[in-house]
Amino acid sequence: MNLTKVTEDFSSALMEKMLASRLDLKDYVLQNARQGDIQNIIDTIDRYGWTKHWLMNIGDRKGEILDQAIQIRKPKTILELGTFLGYSALRIISQLPDDILLITIEADSQSAEIARTILEYAGVINRVKIINDYTENVIPNLSKNFNIDSFDFIFIDHWKDAYLRDFKMLENIGLIKSKTMIVADNVIRPGVPDYLEYVRNNPNYTSTFYPGKIEYREDLDDGIEISIRK
Repeated sequence: MNLTKVTEDFSSALMEKMLASRLDLKDYVLQNARQGDIQNIIDTIDRYGWTKHWLMNIGDRKGEILDQAIQIRKPKTILELGTFLGYSALRIISQLPDDILLITIEADSQSAEIARTILEYAGVINRVKIINDYTENVIPNLSKNFNIDSFDFIFIDHWKDAYLRDFKMLENIGLIKSKTMIVADNVIRPGVPDYLEYVRNNPNYTSTFYPGKIEYREDLDDGIEISIRK
């Protein structure tokens, strides 16, 4: 069996489902969730992912790992690579004080607009800065544009072939410093072997793998890698 081909076919099928479900998810949230209730909106998105259409976000089970990481680090400066429809941004800010700003980058304009609508419906759009552009264009200007010395917390969940490139870019411009916590999703499926090899063998980091299942599925293994700069 060609495992690479199986993974590619699986990823392609999921991507097609994801593209078809974005607008439907927005309507579902606006029709079924309580406006201004962050947790209810999170739960509504999870219900949609389990019962309607598969969604490409961290999901409820791996989302608990993200919640715990936020609670442990208690970050004041936060960067997210990959907004998608705003689900993980909701999870992150739900764990933090109202005065904390999350900067999130999303290349796809339709996803960014849907995320903006959902975050506005949740009443938290003032706590999330969505940048609709490619990460390689945005990262070099983050420090200047937002007066940020470094990030306490970085969540990576965008294109898998960009994990390592963007991680190194953040390192090179000094936005990852001592105690920065980096949480990377989908490190098993679709997988980011180059990123894992780099961060696990880098003496500047301590890394821990947290096994789980892929979002809104019971049958496919996945996991999260949490790395902390020494």
